[in-house]
Amino acid sequence: MLNNKRSNQNDYSTEDWLYLAGAALLSFLLGMLTSAFIKSKRSLKADDLLASVKKEFLKEGPIDASWIELTKVPWKKYAYETDVYYGGISRYEENKLVQYEFIVDAYTGSLIDLYRV
Repeated sequence: MLNNKRSNQNDYSTEDWLYLAGAALLSFLLGMLTSAFIKSKRSLKADDLLASVKKEFLKEGPIDASWIELTKVPWKKYAYETDVYYGGISRYEENKLVQYEFIVDAYTGSLIDLYRV
């Protein structure tokens, strides 16, 4: 007939449990690395980057107008290659309208270039 007796011994050895724990740890670490890699390749929103640049400009005075292109553009300078957003800010300085244009990195949000037009 059927043998329904339970054995008193564990079916798995300590070595089997160590392999299982090692595989779980390795899977976790690979998942974390993959997640970090994917996040580093995700671009930031253009509107958020414009708000960041405007925040810095507002420290020196009011802004009349601002804009940013919503499409990323490939950009290369020397050995550095990335995608960027172009934008601009206008404000009055000494009763004259002054315009600035900027280039901001789409992935890090770093201001690459800022120049007066």
